[in-house]
Parts: sequence; C-alpha cells; structure tokens
Amino acid sequence: MPTIDGLHVLAENAKVPVWLPWPLPAGWLVSGFAGAGDERTGLRGTALALSGPNPLGGPADMLIIAEEPGVGLGAGLAGLPGPDPGDGFAAGQPHASVKYAGHEAPLWLVESDGKAVFAGEVAASWLWIVLSPDTAGALLVEPLSLRDLRDPGQDLDVPFGALTLQLPA
Repeated sequence: MPTIDGLHVLAENAKVPVWLPWPLPAGWLVSGFAGAGDERTGLRGTALALSGPNPLGGPADMLIIAEEPGVGLGAGLAGLPGPDPGDGFAAGQPHASVKYAGHEAPLWLVESDGKAVFAGEVAASWLWIVLSPDTAGALLVEPLSLRDLRDPGQDLDVPFGALTLQLPA
C-alpha cells in the first residue's frame, strides 16, 4: 500500500515535478507512485497513480507523469511506441488544460487504444495524464489543479487506497 513517507522519498529524489491533483476529484485516492532514473542522475521521471469513480460510470484510473524529454515514462505508461507524444503533437487547439501556480497550461489529446491520454509541458517538463478507460477523460472537462509535491510548506492529508496495477512493479 502506498504511504505518505514513500511519497516524500519520491519527491526528495525527483528532478521533475511530482504532480498531485489538489483538491482530489471527489472519491479519488492515491493508489501508487513510481520514478524513473538512477542514483547518479536522480529521478528524471515520476508517476503518480490515482483511482476513483469514472464520471461516466464505473471505476477509473489516472496516471500523472512528469519527465524530462526523452525519458519515455509517459509514453510507455500510455502504451505508445516512442519516448514522446509522436508526430503531429500540439498541431491544433488544445483539448484540455491544467492549473499550476496560478497559470493554465494546455494539454493535447494523444492517440492511444482504450485510454484517454493527454500531454503538454508544465514547469519545463513533459506532463502526461493517462486515464483509463478512455471515458474517464471526461474528468478533464474542467482544468485540473495540480500541486508539485516537491514544493515546500505543504502539509496535505493525502488519502491512499489499494496499490494500483497500472504501474510496473
């Protein structure tokens, strides 16, 4: 089961944001987290998993990934073949947005089978939001407010749930 202590360790070692939607959508819980990197370079990619009710019915999962370009954590968790969103990314109008530090950042829909995948750039890092099933993408009808858990002075009472199967072991 994920814990606040584990989340603090992730944030302390991360070179990129550790994004948490806050306040959490109603009924949602943090269900896991992971990092990509090593002891020499630090964590150059982070993923936070959440589980909760799909606005269109049934359960849903959300992964929020931050990474340096070329890491490939977001694309891998989205089921894409390359390390980035692919050709034609951000060619048209954005499909969703997130809020961070008083600013809105655009997100574009990325083609993926059975998942709603959105990507953009926030705080000089790639931001990926992967929702499954794809109907859970309705959560992004309104901008999602994000916090970077690396920022000091946050004493959040983060609710945790059972460990997700959406992240690799």
